[in-house]
Amino acid sequence: DKNAVLPVDAAIQSNLRETTTRVLASLTPREERVLRMRFGIGMNTDHTLEEVGQQFSVTRERIRQIEAKALRKLKHPSRSRKLRSFLDH
Repeated sequence: DKNAVLPVDAAIQSNLRETTTRVLASLTPREERVLRMRFGIGMNTDHTLEEVGQQFSVTRERIRQIEAKALRKLKHPSRSRKLRSFLDH
């Protein structure tokens, strides 16, 4: 069955999910929630700046700023190193 997931791929996927959760948890709760909503991590769909802004009762621009700051933090070597190994797969 070509749709079957190989055990090694399932393990990598599980490990990536756990690592992503740990890395996101290193952000502030607000930053984590904004990124989860914007990119649909652990959700059915991603959300627009407007939709996320409504959830937090702030403007789209403020959500964009929070998102940008959180992404800058994730690019720092102390955090990005944990996810970089998954790029080879």
